[in-house]
Amino acid sequence: MRLLGAAAAAALGRAPLSRVPVALGWQRQQANWKVCRWCSSGVIPNEKIRNIGISAHIDSGKTTLTERVLYYTGRIAKMHEVKGKDGVGAVMDSMELERQRGITIQSAATYTMWKDVNINIIDTPGHVDFTIEVERALRVLDGAILVLCAVGGVQCQTMTVNRQMKRYSVPFLTFINKLDRVGSNPSRALQQMSQIVRYGEIPAEFRAAAADHRQELIECVANSDEHLGEMFLEEKIPSTSDLKLAIRRATLNRSFTPVFLGSALKNKGVQPLLDAVLEYLPNPSEVQNYAILNQENDSKEKTKILMNSKRDNSHPFVGLAFKLEAGRFGQLTYVRSYQGELKKGDTIYNTRTRKKVRVQRLVRMHADMLEDVEEVFAGDICALFGIDCASGDTFTNKDSSGLSMESIHVPDPVISIAMKPSNKNDLEKFSKGIGRFTREDPTFKVHFDTESKETIVSGMGELHLEIYAQRMEREYGCPCVTGKPKVAFRETITAPVPFEFTHKKQSGGAGQFGKVIGVLEPLDPENYTKLEFSDETFGANVPKQFVPAVEKGFLDACEKGPLSGHKLSGLRFVLQDGAHHMVDSNEISFIRAGEGALKQALANATLCVLEPIMSVEVIAPNEFQGPVIAGINRRHGVITGQDGIEGYFTLYADVPLNDMFGYSTELRSCTEGKGEYTMEYCRYQPCSPSAQEDLINKYLEATGQLPVKKGKAKN
Repeated sequence: MRLLGAAAAAALGRAPLSRVPVALGWQRQQANWKVCRWCSSGVIPNEKIRNIGISAHIDSGKTTLTERVLYYTGRIAKMHEVKGKDGVGAVMDSMELERQRGITIQSAATYTMWKDVNINIIDTPGHVDFTIEVERALRVLDGAILVLCAVGGVQCQTMTVNRQMKRYSVPFLTFINKLDRVGSNPSRALQQMSQIVRYGEIPAEFRAAAADHRQELIECVANSDEHLGEMFLEEKIPSTSDLKLAIRRATLNRSFTPVFLGSALKNKGVQPLLDAVLEYLPNPSEVQNYAILNQENDSKEKTKILMNSKRDNSHPFVGLAFKLEAGRFGQLTYVRSYQGELKKGDTIYNTRTRKKVRVQRLVRMHADMLEDVEEVFAGDICALFGIDCASGDTFTNKDSSGLSMESIHVPDPVISIAMKPSNKNDLEKFSKGIGRFTREDPTFKVHFDTESKETIVSGMGELHLEIYAQRMEREYGCPCVTGKPKVAFRETITAPVPFEFTHKKQSGGAGQFGKVIGVLEPLDPENYTKLEFSDETFGANVPKQFVPAVEKGFLDACEKGPLSGHKLSGLRFVLQDGAHHMVDSNEISFIRAGEGALKQALANATLCVLEPIMSVEVIAPNEFQGPVIAGINRRHGVITGQDGIEGYFTLYADVPLNDMFGYSTELRSCTEGKGEYTMEYCRYQPCSPSAQEDLINKYLEATGQLPVKKGKAKN
């Protein structure tokens, strides 16, 4: 939709907002707020509740906006900047690391009162690495505020957040922030959003432009709302209340988004936004939430049951644990109540584990501060202490233990690194920290690689994993070393090699004797990960009870290859003949004979190093096709196919795993954060001669067979 430049000027040219209340007014406001909280305990109706989230791209001003909202509603007595000179930091950035870096890492919950309406607010991070925080916040909220930067406009994370709101059908308002910055252009942001603006009091010189925009607003809402559309066709002039009701209906249907202008830092436009939250965003009774009935016969058709939002105990309690956090008093579990009543001291059931737990303490959150409550009802967001559960678990009382809420969408990790404690004595702290972080964050995955003996951690980006390494040091006193994970290279031979090996050992008394004859063959490329043993002996030259010993010797010797120290694979050991001694032959003799035969064959064979090849699928907007293809080619990838749909293209390629490290960061930077990729193991194939030479030289240097080059840059 079009927007004249007057809109921004009108928004900024309006009468200045009251900044600091007078002392008496402030005390009265505080007192009123406390009275409202006290008398609203348990009896506040659905119409007086809003559950909202504040989401946006990095550095759009979400936390600053939340700080202003809390100040103007009387929740906090003094405002602080995110990275202010006083060093205090915003109330919602309660973690020390957040205040130091000036970014939000964890979503934080709070609640406040505005015009006798209770508003539960969740402030979410903007960085793509912490997208799970936004995901689980939007899963439990009824409405949201999407903050746009007037300079940056619609950015990559804005589009991601919009997709997440669409996934959970969350209606939202838009607030175009930072109008005080040089180069701010709200018109461009609106064109990018394809929406229209709405605002209140206007100076006299902009009245004509305002009348045009009002007409444009009516036309736009008439397209989204049937009732107003009929009035428009009948050429009736809608009243302000008609227009507001139509905007509310269209917003709840997600067919229209009201847009507001302002600057949170300069305290402009915050109160109209709060009024709009009450007027246009839904209360818990206007949102339909469904639970799934878990049937014991595992039928594919899932029965959905509509949750009742009445704020009483007439229906059984149902709640969803959407976030875990390690607090000062143990594990803190954030729960959104969807139905019924939960009281302190009640017993509730986890429908996933089938365990029952008693609610010892029930609190409401204000950033990292807790306020005890006796009971919560449908529509409330609360926190429980000392309850063992996972993110996404459903809690019910016994009457409805067959119910579970729809789970939260968890994206797959995109980057992996090796992590270990700097000091071996800190292993216990390390495992404790890793255990807690994996419980709290479903996108943080950990596994132990038995081959490389490394702990591999996976996450949503480099910043994500860097933050966890820093938290490990700050919160557990365990400094960590991170690095590129070792790739599981393999060695194999290129052509069949015959062998004939005799193992003899005589040392007084019974000795050792075993002789094996046969061929060592390479397997087909599709079987490069396998090792095969074939017994083709005739007669009793090699007694049958010793054949498994020869196989064991072959498999043991395959654990370390002669070329680069990696495992051997893609081999077939064919035993054709041999010899034994009546007295000296035993199991250990033939184990040693099998080992020696393999080493003899490898000494006469041509070896090559195999590397894992990954099937990579890249999705990005069409305008970034060139840089994406160039990036794949730089990483020695082979493009196998391509297709496109609705302005996006999908590139299919086979790329060596060793060249894929750091690709997620490169892809985000070359596609303005709009590109995504997935990869999975495809096959093993011989690596390039240069890569093989590097691996051999590194192995020889590590084993002392080759002098280390001076001044060589470390990888």
